[in-house]
Amino acid sequence: MIFSALGSAHWTIALINHLWQSTAFAAGCWLLNFALQRNQAQTRHRLWVLASVKFLIPLSLLISAGGWLQARMHTPVAQPATFSYVVEGLTEPFAASVHATRPAAIDADDVTNTGSTAVPAQSYAWLTISLLGVWACGTLMLLMGWIRRWNHLRRAVRSATPLFTLSGVQVLVTPLHMEPGVFGVLHPVILLPQGIRERLSSAQFDAILAHELCHVRRRDNLFGMIHMAVEALFWFFPVVWWVRQGLLEERERACDEAVLDSRREAVVYAEGIINVCKFYVEAPISCVSGVTGSDLKKRIVRIMEEQVARKLDLGRKLLLLTAAILVVVLPVGVGLVHAAGQMMITRGNGIEGSWQGTLSGPMGDRRMVVQINKDDSGGLIGTVFMLDGSGPMGAPRFKASDVSFVDNEFKFSLAFQGSSFDGKMASDHNSILGSWTGQQGTQRLLLARATPDTAWALPQAPPRMKPMAADANPGIEVATIKPSKPGAMMMKGIRVGGNRMTMSNMTLQDLIMFAYDLEPKQIVNAPSWYSSDTYDIEIQPDQPGAPSKEQWNSILQKLLADRFQLKKHTEQRELPAYILTVAKGGPKMTKSDVQALDGRGGPEGAMMRQGAFNAQAMSMADFADALRRIFDRPVVDQTGLTGLWDFNLKWTPDETQFAGMMKGPMPPSDDSADAPPPLFTALQEQLGLKLDSGKAQVPVLVFDSVEKPSAN
Repeated sequence: MIFSALGSAHWTIALINHLWQSTAFAAGCWLLNFALQRNQAQTRHRLWVLASVKFLIPLSLLISAGGWLQARMHTPVAQPATFSYVVEGLTEPFAASVHATRPAAIDADDVTNTGSTAVPAQSYAWLTISLLGVWACGTLMLLMGWIRRWNHLRRAVRSATPLFTLSGVQVLVTPLHMEPGVFGVLHPVILLPQGIRERLSSAQFDAILAHELCHVRRRDNLFGMIHMAVEALFWFFPVVWWVRQGLLEERERACDEAVLDSRREAVVYAEGIINVCKFYVEAPISCVSGVTGSDLKKRIVRIMEEQVARKLDLGRKLLLLTAAILVVVLPVGVGLVHAAGQMMITRGNGIEGSWQGTLSGPMGDRRMVVQINKDDSGGLIGTVFMLDGSGPMGAPRFKASDVSFVDNEFKFSLAFQGSSFDGKMASDHNSILGSWTGQQGTQRLLLARATPDTAWALPQAPPRMKPMAADANPGIEVATIKPSKPGAMMMKGIRVGGNRMTMSNMTLQDLIMFAYDLEPKQIVNAPSWYSSDTYDIEIQPDQPGAPSKEQWNSILQKLLADRFQLKKHTEQRELPAYILTVAKGGPKMTKSDVQALDGRGGPEGAMMRQGAFNAQAMSMADFADALRRIFDRPVVDQTGLTGLWDFNLKWTPDETQFAGMMKGPMPPSDDSADAPPPLFTALQEQLGLKLDSGKAQVPVLVFDSVEKPSAN
């Protein structure tokens, strides 16, 4: 892996393109300096500083800024092909050629047998390591030399004698035989060689001090140190040393102009510079601004001619402004164009949007709509609508899990139904053909991208009914009880929509269990038919609003007393019970993003089959209540988990579970290695919950008398 990474040409291409961009930028700065050669030197020096800093700042930062800007625009910018090709050719001219000539993969045997001049990846890696070693050696030598000279000067400053303070800058005298210079970046001092006042006249000395003070005010040491960092990184690149020469020359010319502008005599100033060069050596490091540093002959000629530097006129200001705009707009434009192209690809060819298809089954065809979006972190989220199962509460909606789209392969699961889809997007990006695995087995499913003209309408659920007043004691407005159709293999079910409850295939035992939150062992002295005769029931209360679960319990208790003539009494008995707690390692369920209606009401959706339990937005209290319907004893919730949860539980049931709850025979046991675990194990492995046996004082309902329901 290391050899592969080192042998990769990507970083080499990036380096070459960066050096090309920096060279082009430096050349542009040189052209501007040529156009401004009769203007102030401080302007030309700033241009060379920009050329130096460019080596430390890749254009990719401005390109990224363009991409960031494009992501926040409502409409992507147009992507002109000519502009894109020209800009890419200017900013990254070597990318295409390097990729084209680099061999994709070469086998060692092929190289030996054919005599090809191609080089294997490991050879590229060793070449890279060698070049990195050479670069590191050069950088280390430069840094060591600079550090040695800097420490030498620092020791000289510490041992120097204070002379006086000039405009807030301390002037020190040192025995070093070095030209006057400025030492330090944050707190600079002017360092003078001992005896310089005897070698220069008073006017010459004053001019030299003015020169050094100008270096301090312009912060030339800081700019010199920045370019030293550039030299340390790119010492092998000649353009860096060319830029250095321009920096040193223009910074000295800028200080010369400042001294002459202060009305000091040119002849005196020139003689002072010549005397310094005659008696003292140049500063050993470029971040110590001295008096020398450029072509002495040309410099003296310019000083003696007292050339007046012109200020920038309107034309040259416009020239600099245009150059600055091009430097910023060009890479930002590249970022805009690239980001716009990526957005167009994503919008046109990605997975986001609505997809629709039809599933076949024994109960007829079912239309499905899959909506895919992205969350705040960029991950995919999905919602599945089953249109042909729509009822008064709108189309059933399920939250998809494990949504992924990689290499045009689209996958998602529906934990609530125990179903999944795996398909491949077509080349036109408008359809996905794959397999749907669910309760009816595996079947082919074709999903088509929905457009405004082809999208299926989603039945809208009516507005949620306001909750019934918490202190209300509702009675029964309408109640119908009909015997269930005999011989039908139907699951028991309870559906609540607003202020209407529909119950299917329910026995008297089920009604009492639901109304009083009991399990079979908590019901005694019951008639023989109470667990065999089944009924379909519809109830509507006589007060407005959606009842809470407690209010529904009260309504059902009144139904039992009125229509079944139930008379009973309650006793407290100690019975075996299961205690539901959180297993070691914590819960493994998903916190639901569905909120309970004002903290009231049951789960958003729950489906229980023999060996499977799928829930969306279910509380642990409701789950414990559901578990007690599987066992023959109460289940006490001691998890301490609050809120609502989504989960999918699969297990292999045994003959002790679902006693009397499910119609039809118990499915045969599966002894294969892929069979789900027993319920107790499944709870711990899949949900992070644990059931322990125990005993608890629980209420027991004792029948005094009961009758079969009266006519409607």
